[in-house]
Amino acid sequence: MPPISLVIITQNAAASLSACVHSARALVDEVVVVDSGSNDGTPMLAQSLGARVIAQDWLGFGPQKRFAVAAARHDWVLCLDADEQLTPKLAAAIQAELAEPCHHAYRLARRNRFMGRYLRHGEGYPDWCLRLFDRRHANWSEDLVHEAVQTQTTVGTLNGDLLHDSAEDLASYLDKQNRYTSLQAAELASRGKTAGLARLVLSPLARFFKFYLVRRGFLDGLPGLVHICIGCFNGFIKYAKLRELSRQKGQV
Repeated sequence: MPPISLVIITQNAAASLSACVHSARALVDEVVVVDSGSNDGTPMLAQSLGARVIAQDWLGFGPQKRFAVAAARHDWVLCLDADEQLTPKLAAAIQAELAEPCHHAYRLARRNRFMGRYLRHGEGYPDWCLRLFDRRHANWSEDLVHEAVQTQTTVGTLNGDLLHDSAEDLASYLDKQNRYTSLQAAELASRGKTAGLARLVLSPLARFFKFYLVRRGFLDGLPGLVHICIGCFNGFIKYAKLRELSRQKGQV
């Protein structure tokens, strides 16, 4: 198996970092933690876990992750958030696949924990994430929010789940979504994008139909309903903020 670097960006992640690192410890040859100003002891904890810690002021999600990937010693990188961890099944699948890799990049099925339970349908699962890749053939986008790994090669799929076990309460989650939609709107505006009334209204409706009905988010009960309603509202408010920015620039 080629050597792998586990790459994690952190800010005040002491509560979850240990579980993340331990879930991948048997697979990786090094752990790289790029920290952006934690004040909860995250850098010291990371060092105690055997990680190489690099301090870097916040650059935005995509640029920060690109910086972390570039700092790794090995070309194969496994990029995890501090509140994510591999299931044993997924760890075994990675080990087996990379013994003779057929692809330069692999996507993982992320299972999101929301309102006290892991979602099994809708937007919550499978939340496909490309997280394992050879950096010579793939890398993170430059997006400041909702970044994604980009590659021109074929992408493999691995069995097992990546557990996303966020400890946020609902109020904190909504605060984060408000920040994200502002960043998304600003990024769209910087690219000269605008949003008409049809997109403002139809985008959330299409999202609800796809994830709550077609992908059966209703089977996740109340957490599934709340999750998709927040997602639909995020789509609506993102385009509403974009229209506001466009109006301020005299584009609408």
